[in-house]
Amino acid sequence: MATCWQGLWAYRSYLIVLLLPILLLPLPILVPSKEAYCAYTIILMALFWCTEALPLAVTALFPIILFPMMGILDASEVCIEYLKDTNVLFIGGMFVAIAVEHWNLHKRIALSVLLLIGVRPALLLLGFMLVTAFLSMWISNTATTAMMVPIAHAVLEQLHSTPKDIEEGTDNPTFELQEPNSKKEVTKLDNGQATPVAAAPSKPKVQKTQEQIRFTQCMSLCVCYSASIGGIATLTGTTPNLVLQGQVSSIFPQNPNVVNFASWFGFAFPTMVILLILAWLWLQVLFLGFNFRKNFGFGEQENERKDAALQVIHREHKLLGPMSFAEKAVTILFVALVLLWFTREPGFFEGWGNLAFPNDKGESMASDGTVAIFISIIMFILPSKIPGLTQNPEKPGRLKAPPALLNWKTVSEKMPWNIVFLLGGGFALAKGSENSGLSAWLGDKLAPLQSIPPPATAFLLCLLIATFTECASNVATTTLFLPILASMAQAICLHPLYVMLPCTLAASLAFMLPVATPPNAIVFSFGGLKVSDMARAGFLLNIIGVLVITLAINTWAIPIFDLHTFPFWAQFNTTTQCLLNTTTPGP
Repeated sequence: MATCWQGLWAYRSYLIVLLLPILLLPLPILVPSKEAYCAYTIILMALFWCTEALPLAVTALFPIILFPMMGILDASEVCIEYLKDTNVLFIGGMFVAIAVEHWNLHKRIALSVLLLIGVRPALLLLGFMLVTAFLSMWISNTATTAMMVPIAHAVLEQLHSTPKDIEEGTDNPTFELQEPNSKKEVTKLDNGQATPVAAAPSKPKVQKTQEQIRFTQCMSLCVCYSASIGGIATLTGTTPNLVLQGQVSSIFPQNPNVVNFASWFGFAFPTMVILLILAWLWLQVLFLGFNFRKNFGFGEQENERKDAALQVIHREHKLLGPMSFAEKAVTILFVALVLLWFTREPGFFEGWGNLAFPNDKGESMASDGTVAIFISIIMFILPSKIPGLTQNPEKPGRLKAPPALLNWKTVSEKMPWNIVFLLGGGFALAKGSENSGLSAWLGDKLAPLQSIPPPATAFLLCLLIATFTECASNVATTTLFLPILASMAQAICLHPLYVMLPCTLAASLAFMLPVATPPNAIVFSFGGLKVSDMARAGFLLNIIGVLVITLAINTWAIPIFDLHTFPFWAQFNTTTQCLLNTTTPGP
């Protein structure tokens, strides 16, 4: 019997893929309507995404097959959804992020900030959290965590080493974990992609005290949590943010580009800062205790350890050498990208997009994706060294031009192409729900929620999303819930962004389980943490995150997105009843 159960468990993915479509067949058979057909597709994809019986990107391709067969959408209409402007923005943003990572600019930024912050316990935690959050705003949170964790452990090893080790000047091998190693574990990204993670460092030679163990756990968690928190600040920081932008554009095509880089940053950046500070305080209290005076400074007897730990950062920073031409060029292009994003169509003044490339309505014809691709193409053109004549070492006697800042081989190795399919699958589901009438049907069923105060609705939905995202991909979570939330908001005459924005942020609050998000899995693979430690720290942090998001959506988000009225672009085509009413979020 045990062998039978083991066999079933071993073949569980195959069984799920074969049985689920059959078990769900009564829905389209008993209710032969387009709404039921679309619901069948959504439920099937949701279960596949939750169980990961198939790769997430493969499941995202189902609408290409099912929607034409069910008469919901033509194949040509479905396929268009897989490369919309939001996908292009993601691709362009990833090009720039890959260039930053390829030329080690992110490591230089990290080490420079840590040199300024110092290595006192509380300030050391704050330094790592600030650096990790800032880098995660622009590059993958997985790449950020994979870089910062070895640095953190190297500094901790020096802090916890014995005076004899310090006198001998032994080098810490932790930094070597960033180099290619034959012994690597594989961590699954939240988008389903497998990525190599460096093997956990070898056990220290000396026995750590309980206080040192707690500080190590605190440092590990502060890195992975700040990577998740930092990603919410920018539109390209994490994929759920792009899912929101794409869903708003798909479901409400008449909206005046209400979710862009500038508007999102104005809403999400203050939220990120508050949540980061509260996470810093909470981790200190949980692992280091209430003695803040001690947390902000070692005693005099600890000065040797502090200096040794600082030397680790100094040594690694020195190994980077002076900034190369490539690093300077990438820095300039990166700053230019951010400035162009902010000033394209900020909303509170005429941007360069409105002035230089307006359409008939005065809106910018160039999008954030246009800017990202423009800067990316420049990176493929500019050389990585000052142009000059150099000898080709492989072919003596011949000249060789320097490589460009970015090349396609590097891009193809590091680009998570499956995210493009995941985004496209979500947009296809939203389009199918609208065409089939499922969105309107859901709206009618959710109309009784109008009696619940909007702040309570937003708070409860955030709790639901934050709980769901612990067990499922944050991309899949937002893809599944945002169209439903949009239909609900239309039905109760509530601004759609009032529920869609906070729930998108809540999808990034995956703090409790190692499998919830790649940064959690990476720090867990380094050892020193138990699931109970992460769950204990993450549970309250989830609650704190939901409260901060609720505060944000009921305060500074209202003027940014004009949430106190029901927008014209969110009206149902068949009714104008909401035109006469306005809904003011808040008590």
